[in-house]
Amino acid sequence: MPQLIGDVLMLLVLFQAKHMFADYFLQTPKMLSGRGEYAHLGRAQHAAVHSLGSVIAFLLIGSPPVFILITVALEWVVHFHIDYFKAHYSDRNELRPDQAAFWRAAGLDQCLHQLTYIVMTWAWVVYAS
Repeated sequence: MPQLIGDVLMLLVLFQAKHMFADYFLQTPKMLSGRGEYAHLGRAQHAAVHSLGSVIAFLLIGSPPVFILITVALEWVVHFHIDYFKAHYSDRNELRPDQAAFWRAAGLDQCLHQLTYIVMTWAWVVYAS
């Protein structure tokens, strides 16, 4: 297997692992409450945990520091807003886990995060590999 393909696959695996930990193991009550408010410190902290995980992933594959800073700053902004729009929509519509619309919103949220990782990996191939 060519080195570039191996590196791309490794980066995607690292993003999957960090996403699992950041979304399902490292969220605090502060990060989970009041998420429908725009200026929510907990959501900002949650997005920062994701960004820190991406820093680690990029460092593990030897990415340039400037590339890492720019990419994870953009990831923070994108992640913050994806989570805000899902929470705002869910709160406005009073969605609960026993409703299909709740799971559609959760699924769209997760899909957008995964597409973000694909874009970040593309950017790594184009600008940092």
